[in-house]
Amino acid sequence: MRRKVTNRKLTEPDVQFNSVLVAKIISQVMRSGKKSIAERIVYGALKQAETQLKKPALEVLELAIENAGPKVELKSRRIGGANYQVPYEITPERKLTLALRWMIGAARSGKGKPMETKLFEEFVNAVNNTGVAVKKKLDMHRMADANKAFAHFAW
Repeated sequence: MRRKVTNRKLTEPDVQFNSVLVAKIISQVMRSGKKSIAERIVYGALKQAETQLKKPALEVLELAIENAGPKVELKSRRIGGANYQVPYEITPERKLTLALRWMIGAARSGKGKPMETKLFEEFVNAVNNTGVAVKKKLDMHRMADANKAFAHFAW
């Protein structure tokens, strides 16, 4: 069995908002080590979201992550020759990771617009409980609900 990771590297807060959350988003958006471009994309998207929703950027971001992050996830377990999808509750860290991954992935998969605009739209959609990331979360919850009969296999 895998041992628990005890010494995780702490992320430094970003410059503009002094937030670890924004720093994590910048790191996820970054490609090929081009951090300045990733910062421009994320800060621009947050500024657009702030002006459209008339709320502080960090509040918008936290609400988007809360709405896009799942509460349960499915893991495959092999029991007696059969594979079962067993629902497990998610740690807050994993919830944040999945929400960011889904929102940034949805923004990347869109075509025809700058990344800044796509990311902004995904933030706004997540705040309004619509969009690709929220749909993924709902799909995961639906699957977990369908497989809750196997919850007793979780240990």
